[in-house]
Amino acid sequence: MSKPINLHEYEQQAMTLLDGPTCDYYAGGCEDEVTLRANLLSFEQVRLRPRFLVDVREVSTATTLLGKPLNSPILVAPSAYHGLAHAEGECETARGVAQAGSIFTVSTLATRSLEEVAAAAECPLWFQLYVYRDRSVSERLIARAEAAGYQALMLTIDRPWLGRRERELRSGFGVPAHLSMANFRDVPAAQNYRRAGPNALPDPKADMFDAGLTWESIAWLRSVTSLPIIVKGILTAEDALLAAEAGAAAIVVSNHGGRQIDGTVTTLEALPEVVAALAQSTCEIYIDGGIRRGSDALKALALGAQAIMLGRPVLWGLAVAGSSGVADVLTTMQRELQRSMALCGRPNLASIDRSLVRPSGMVF
Repeated sequence: MSKPINLHEYEQQAMTLLDGPTCDYYAGGCEDEVTLRANLLSFEQVRLRPRFLVDVREVSTATTLLGKPLNSPILVAPSAYHGLAHAEGECETARGVAQAGSIFTVSTLATRSLEEVAAAAECPLWFQLYVYRDRSVSERLIARAEAAGYQALMLTIDRPWLGRRERELRSGFGVPAHLSMANFRDVPAAQNYRRAGPNALPDPKADMFDAGLTWESIAWLRSVTSLPIIVKGILTAEDALLAAEAGAAAIVVSNHGGRQIDGTVTTLEALPEVVAALAQSTCEIYIDGGIRRGSDALKALALGAQAIMLGRPVLWGLAVAGSSGVADVLTTMQRELQRSMALCGRPNLASIDRSLVRPSGMVF
């Protein structure tokens, strides 16, 4: 196969390399997958308004996030089970992220332990966290992340119950026996969590995740860590304000890639009201969901996002070409963003504002 030249081609090639159940797990959404499709389509409903006769001999995508200078606002979102795509799993992903000069958010449900990933990584790491019914489990994970040098915690809030992912039901997806949730190697019940197949724990009383989590729980989280807290799963102005009031350093506008509840607003649709709600806040705003082109990233930046997080495309790159595929996915997106900025007369991120975009059948 020839080397992919864009993220769509990475997806196409990955689909031919991965087994069917893994493809369904990585690519699928919940129920009728309306939100999954809408995330992608929403970017087509926004048009760019280019300005010309602007000096774009030099175009910079440089930014600063949580006080850290970066060459690009393109980051890696958390996703589980990278070992399904590559034998080295998240360690290989980390190597590719380092090549691209980005930040890797490592999932709690990784197939390599957070310490193993940290040892392989030469890039900044953030740690994605679910809160468990047994809070001591979460506290131990946080302490391990701090000791391993992770620089922020990303709390995922949109999974009080597990969404019904019917593609996985049809294909009978389950984590293969040779893989495990590496951060829970000493917790046998956790190892059975996805082994039994999709949607195996519909009862929140039997789930290891805490369905009783509330905004007050963030105060507990702040009491057990000094790391910046990023809240992932925001889709409304109301929750954005609550996150900022609770002390979040950043939020991620996210609908879990359409994997939790079907029929929600898309992340791009939600972004403007979130940005407006946080206009007077120092809380940073990131977005994921459906971003496949540099022009998509540019539209999100124009609507107020400060960073873009890629999830599935990173897995496609990992499956196709390991760390070099991960790096190429990230640098391809950065270069597309840079080219789109140049063609729209925006030489740096500070020059990007809402005047750059116009809705087409979409209200914001």
